Amino acid sequence: MEPINRTLKRMITNPSFATRMEEMKKEVVENRDVQDFLQAHSSEVSPAVLETSMSKLYEYIEQTHDCDRCPNVAGCVNLIKGFEPKLVMGRGRIELDYLRCRNGRIEDERQSISAMIHSMHMPKDVLAATFSNVELNDESRFLALRAANNFIKSYKETHSLPEKGFYVHGPFGVGKSYILGAIANELADLQIATVLVYVPEFLREMRQSIQENSLAEKMEVVKNAPVLMLDDLGAETMSSWTRDDIIGTILQHRMAQGLPTFISSNFTYDELKHHFTTTQRGEKEPVKAGRILERIKALTTPIELQGINWRESN
Repeated sequence: MEPINRTLKRMITNPSFATRMEEMKKEVVENRDVQDFLQAHSSEVSPAVLETSMSKLYEYIEQTHDCDRCPNVAGCVNLIKGFEPKLVMGRGRIELDYLRCRNGRIEDERQSISAMIHSMHMPKDVLAATFSNVELNDESRFLALRAANNFIKSYKETHSLPEKGFYVHGPFGVGKSYILGAIANELADLQIATVLVYVPEFLREMRQSIQENSLAEKMEVVKNAPVLMLDDLGAETMSSWTRDDIIGTILQHRMAQGLPTFISSNFTYDELKHHFTTTQRGEKEPVKAGRILERIKALTTPIELQGINWRESN
């Protein structure tokens, strides 16, 4: 096998290799960003420094800048995905420093926003909802979206969350959960954390949590969320324990602390009271049901959503 130093010597003396090296150098020094950098550091960059830094300069010009050749972080063409090179002086030669690129910063912001929404058993389409995607083909949707915008506007003007959320009610499939998801994403843009809870699954999880000794921990997360959204309240199998010790405790704490709470349900206020009145065992407890409803009324403003069932029409 030919020794490596002899191979390198033969490559360097090869006319085609030398020509390619000259073309690379020409490409480097004609690059506008490189020219601006050399001019800004003219007192530090001697011909010798320029020669020893040529590989770094070529590495710089071969990569994309300001994400002009990358659709997103996953499709980044740079050596380090999500980062772009910057020319810097260091140790007597030109070096490269890698900084987060524009697409990388957008990705970081998206992740930060996603971290603001803690979901318990919520579907992905609800978690991706936005105000701009809410179809305004029904007056009730327009009114709901206007109320949601006013809630966000109030926070922007006062830097304080309104204490009352919404009780969004209406038939199955008209977009109640989607409205809640859109509000959660608007709040996430403002760095306000929201906990979204699909009530039937959440209550089943609470029963299991007793055996796992994690009930208190999960309750604290829900009780103290900066913004809480209870989706599909009334669809659960009702028992005295879930009504009084779980839902009632959560609502009482949030009412006392002035924490905004949003609720979606297929029931009106009165229909929900009827649901809470009769337990799974057939026991009638109108007083306890009325107490729960009063807490809900204190925490929310009712908004009726009407229209076609989008789940069936799509």
